[in-house]
Amino acid sequence: MSKLSERFSEAVEYARVAHGQQVRKGSNIPYLYHLLAVSSLVLEYHGNEDQAIAGLLHDVLEDCGEEHDALIRERFGEAVIAIVRDCTDGTASSKASATTPEQKREDWWSRKLKYLRHLGEEPAASLLVSGCDKLHNARTIVSDLEDPAVGTRVFDRFTGGRDGTLRYYESISRVLAQRGMPMARTFNAVVVRMHELAGGAPRCPLESAG
Repeated sequence: MSKLSERFSEAVEYARVAHGQQVRKGSNIPYLYHLLAVSSLVLEYHGNEDQAIAGLLHDVLEDCGEEHDALIRERFGEAVIAIVRDCTDGTASSKASATTPEQKREDWWSRKLKYLRHLGEEPAASLLVSGCDKLHNARTIVSDLEDPAVGTRVFDRFTGGRDGTLRYYESISRVLAQRGMPMARTFNAVVVRMHELAGGAPRCPLESAG
C-alpha cells in the first residue's frame, strides 16, 4: 500500500493554484476534478506517492507553462518532474503558435503521433500515469456520448474531430496492451464502447493514418 505524506497534500494545493480557473472542456467543472481522478486511478493501479503526485501535476507544464518545471523539480523531486515531462503533450506556448483551424489540426496530428511513439518507449512508471490520464479522459467522453443532451457533439470539442479522436484512443489502447499495463483491459473496453456510441466508426490505429 502506498502511504501518502504531506507532499501529496502540497501537490493538491499546487495543482489547484496552478490551474486556477481552468475547467474541463465543454463544462464548468473545475480542472482539478480531472487531476484528482487521475491521481486516484494511479493509486488504484498500485502506483507510489511520486506517481500519484505526478498524476496531480501531469498537465501543469502543458496547460500552465514551462516555468513550472523548476518549481516542481525543487518541491517534489526528480522522479516526479520526469513523469510529468513524459506525460506532457506539447506546451501552452507551442499550442498557442497554431492560430488557424488548419494549423491547429496539423499541430494536433503532429503532437499526437509524436506522443504515441513516446508512449511505446517511456518508462513504465510514467506510462502508468499516462494510462490513467487517458483512461479518465476516455471515460468522460463515453459519459458524454451516453448523455442524450450531448451525444456525438462531444467530438466538436476536439481538434481531431470524431474520427481522429477515435483513432487516437484506439492507438493508445494498443500501446497499453502491448506494454502489459494494468489498466489495458479496462481501457480497451471503454474504447470499444466509445466506438459503439460514436456510430460504428471503424477501429483503426492513428499510426496508419494516411
